[in-house]
Amino acid sequence: MKRLLFAVALCLTWAAGSASAADWKPANGPLMTRWAKDVAPDKALPEYPRPQMVRPDWINLNGLWQFAHAAKDEAPPLGKDLAKQILVPFPVESALSGVMERAERVWYRRTFTTKKEWEGKRLLLHFGAVNWEAHVWVNGKAFDPHRGGYDGFTLDVTDALKKEGEQELIVGVWNPVDAGTQPRGKQVRKPGGIYYTPSTGIWQTVWLEPVPEASIEALKIVPDLDNATVRVTVTTRGKTDGVDVILRTKAGGVVAAGAEPAVGREILVRLPAVRAWSPENPYLYDLRAELRKNDKTLDAVDSYFAMRKLSLGKDENGVTRMMLNGKPYFQVGLLDQGFWPDGLYTAPTDEALKYDIEMTKKLGFNFARKHVKVEPERWYTWCDKLGLLVWQDMPSGDKSVAINKGEITRTPASAKQYEHELKRMIDGRGNHPCIVIWVPFNEGWGQFDTVRIADLVKKHDPTRLVDCASGWNDYPCGDMHDIHIYPGPGSPQPEEKRAAVLGEFGGLGLGLDGHTWEQKTWGYRGTKDGADLTRKYEKLLQGVYKLRDKPGMSAAVYTQTTDVETEANGMVTYDRAVIKVDVARVAAANKGDFSRVPETKPVVPTSKEEGQTWRYTFARPADGWEKSDFDDSLWKQGPGGFGTKGTPGAVVRTEWKTDDIWIRRKFTLPEGKVGDVLLLMHHDEDAEVYVNGVLAAKVSGYISDYEEVPLTAEGQKALKPGKNVFAVHCHQTKGGQYIDVGLVEVKARGR
Repeated sequence: MKRLLFAVALCLTWAAGSASAADWKPANGPLMTRWAKDVAPDKALPEYPRPQMVRPDWINLNGLWQFAHAAKDEAPPLGKDLAKQILVPFPVESALSGVMERAERVWYRRTFTTKKEWEGKRLLLHFGAVNWEAHVWVNGKAFDPHRGGYDGFTLDVTDALKKEGEQELIVGVWNPVDAGTQPRGKQVRKPGGIYYTPSTGIWQTVWLEPVPEASIEALKIVPDLDNATVRVTVTTRGKTDGVDVILRTKAGGVVAAGAEPAVGREILVRLPAVRAWSPENPYLYDLRAELRKNDKTLDAVDSYFAMRKLSLGKDENGVTRMMLNGKPYFQVGLLDQGFWPDGLYTAPTDEALKYDIEMTKKLGFNFARKHVKVEPERWYTWCDKLGLLVWQDMPSGDKSVAINKGEITRTPASAKQYEHELKRMIDGRGNHPCIVIWVPFNEGWGQFDTVRIADLVKKHDPTRLVDCASGWNDYPCGDMHDIHIYPGPGSPQPEEKRAAVLGEFGGLGLGLDGHTWEQKTWGYRGTKDGADLTRKYEKLLQGVYKLRDKPGMSAAVYTQTTDVETEANGMVTYDRAVIKVDVARVAAANKGDFSRVPETKPVVPTSKEEGQTWRYTFARPADGWEKSDFDDSLWKQGPGGFGTKGTPGAVVRTEWKTDDIWIRRKFTLPEGKVGDVLLLMHHDEDAEVYVNGVLAAKVSGYISDYEEVPLTAEGQKALKPGKNVFAVHCHQTKGGQYIDVGLVEVKARGR
């Protein structure tokens, strides 16, 4: 083995005349978080990146690297300075990288030195994640390329090192984004709608770590709550003849120790006392693993684990439920995209990473569905520590031509790469107790061989539940039937061997000026302001809890944690500056407490329960049709609602099949004071509502049930005791159609 004979600490060498760290600044991105100010070349995610396998001696290679765009088949720039610089580990397209340019192929270059005390040890070069294909050279020696944008990889670079001086490190990256078939999640070359800006290159921490000749490579930790034991397998590098493994953990102040078998065997550790992990009590046990030979410790790592059990079971009514620690546990969670306006795939700081989880807990959610992205390990550790369950999606890709219920034809190479990255995701994150469900497919995106893949995941990790496909194309496999409904809610029927879950619903939109990626934003359903968003969310959750009771739904996932680029359907703005909802009311609703939900009572009834008489016409009326004194005596008369049979949520009493309808109705308000009022309406599609000739609401798109809609301030003022007039126009373009309108009064409970 070559010896490491270097005596100086880590440094970065730049070409003469190139920009210095003092000159670095982030690019001018469209939106930044408050944590961006804490990012600098000497403060680029400095925390140890692997909390479940910690060694104290390491060097962080995050910071400024040389950078350049690359061409296909271009030779590596060995010994050559690159013209630009980039702040690692922020993606090339991000503002915090300092580059913020679209790139398919790029070069990274830097130099490093090591410490004198590392002499005689092997030197490991770790990459948390590089998107997507990475080629690495150390002092001109090429290492095998790594393909996979979400899993970490390690290179033993010892034999490539020079005896002294600076060592050259070059990384070449290729990211075809949606031009390729590889797993990529929501990255696309032309972002828009539900798809976002790519994250090319190094996007997780890079670090160096010295290890002895015989060292610990990985831990596999499997808790067994029923038997008060934990099973640990230690895999190693190097020669381990005569080497034993010792495990220790403190449980209730008592040291529980594993046996001393040879490496690679499963070790059973019995705990004298067991505390079960849950979101309400996220108790973690410490764990230390050592390699020993002749009473000498060769290597040691510090880790942790939790005791918790995941299963399916029947409740007292015989309904199949998801269980946590042997009991039914109703899960209410957020769809979590894991994007940042300034760092894209990479959170600006560890505090920022932690904030999303703290905020999710504060809002009363007990889990997050990590959506078609894999996070750095520290995110999962914060979930472990703070107590947040995680459904982990496999990043999707390869959206080829659909056949047979939406499944696609994948080439053998595409299928092999998908399965390779799927297994590496499970292996790489499998020790985190927060992860309770693996989700191999989302909404048919790259979905193939569903039954086989679900079985593969279950065999690879039999300790967790498997959601064979979240939304769209269900197959009789896995542990749950998962549907998506916007806004919803809705539920499939629980089955004998599968629970019923609502994998996505909601998507209520609210863009706030000064906190959006672009001026124009969207949501699945619009809301007027934070109060309206809160009120509509509470209504959705009331429906969720009814479905929990009947037919017996086990979980619901609301879309989503934060706004992302043009999507404005987050609980929080994209820059994490504003929580849009009333935190206390949302938290109460998520726990099934609706005592804070304002009471509503009809003031002007809709036609949902009983047909109300309206005047209507399908022909465009004269100007002034919306005025209270307009003469509508020649219009037809009939009961609401108006539309076509089969329109979701519609109660059709008068058929309407044309593109447009105009309806008018007189109503009377009592002489006494009427409190806050809202429209109660069902529209398919665009509609405008006038009260006494004043525009009171304008809505677009379609909905599938009656929903509360705020009146404009002018519309509120136009209401008066005594006689009033509704005038409504609805326009339809395709599919079903329906219109009906009423008024409800809103009062705080107890008033």
